[in-house]
Amino acid sequence: MYPRVIINQKNILENAKRMVSLAKDNHIFDIMAIVKVFAGHLDFLKELAETGVTYIGDSRIQNLKKIQDIKLPKILVRLPMLSEIDEVIQFADVSLNSEIKTIIELNKASKIANKIHQIILMFDLGDLREGIYYKSDYLDVIDQILKLDHIELLGIGTNLTCYGGLVPDQEILNRLVKIKNHIESHFNCKLQIISGGNSSTVTLFGKNQIPKEINSLRLGESIFFGKETSYSTEISHFNHDNFILEAQIIEWQIKPSFPDGPTSINSFGEKVDIKDLGPMKRAILAIGKQDVILSNLSPVDKNINIIGGSSDHLIIDITNANYELGDIIRFNLNYPALLHLMNSDYVEKVFR
Repeated sequence: MYPRVIINQKNILENAKRMVSLAKDNHIFDIMAIVKVFAGHLDFLKELAETGVTYIGDSRIQNLKKIQDIKLPKILVRLPMLSEIDEVIQFADVSLNSEIKTIIELNKASKIANKIHQIILMFDLGDLREGIYYKSDYLDVIDQILKLDHIELLGIGTNLTCYGGLVPDQEILNRLVKIKNHIESHFNCKLQIISGGNSSTVTLFGKNQIPKEINSLRLGESIFFGKETSYSTEISHFNHDNFILEAQIIEWQIKPSFPDGPTSINSFGEKVDIKDLGPMKRAILAIGKQDVILSNLSPVDKNINIIGGSSDHLIIDITNANYELGDIIRFNLNYPALLHLMNSDYVEKVFR
């Protein structure tokens, strides 16, 4: 079946084991494997859970529902919606939070379910996505949390790079350490988890720049692609090309490269800059923007160029390549491409 994503399961599991070991060398003992790109694929995630990672995390409750058989604690890494509180308590052992109103509602639902729900309170260190801003007065929030009888404050965390592109360094991570010390001294308590970000923090491994108090990271791309995400560089001795998209040619024709007549916007409301390169061999593949952002694909055959596409069509220039109708074209993927493709019901997933 095409289109399909080929997943090198062996390479990914090797990466996970290497990351667990590498993290320990950098005093990181809790690895939360963030698996949203696998859309709750239970069989594979069961194997991933055996690599030494300590938590399985996803941003969607729908995916956490699918993996309840996995014995590791499951963490919801997108802040809970008030409309899903009951399901968060049912399917997530831990959730990331920043709003006291949400935490109070989680406590109410936990009480009804006769459970203790653990939370990691998120702090915004300057990247400007989720979290209490680090310069704010947060002690009142902590005080309210510690008084809740069905909520356990497991620790604190931060997110870096995903929105504002803020690159982690020792100074920024020390902002989180300062918050940790302030909370522990003021309330005479001990926080178990100090989560210092995601795969962007991996760029600090081996540089002695991660404060010793940081003991946990939430990792996805660094495991699955073998890349840190601050500068998108490959991690030495990790496997990198672990995913391939295969799509089939459904049209092969020689056509002009420039539209014949007046042009306006396309079906996505975009004004496309099309260059007149003369006649070319053009192929159409059976995949489109409904499945993936086309600019996130990279042809394995460097003689192929992506021209563009629409909802269900990907148009490529094969003037300098030798393909026919029905042939399969292969693409390397980046993380956003994988995220979209794995969540498309129209794309086959093949684990090898």
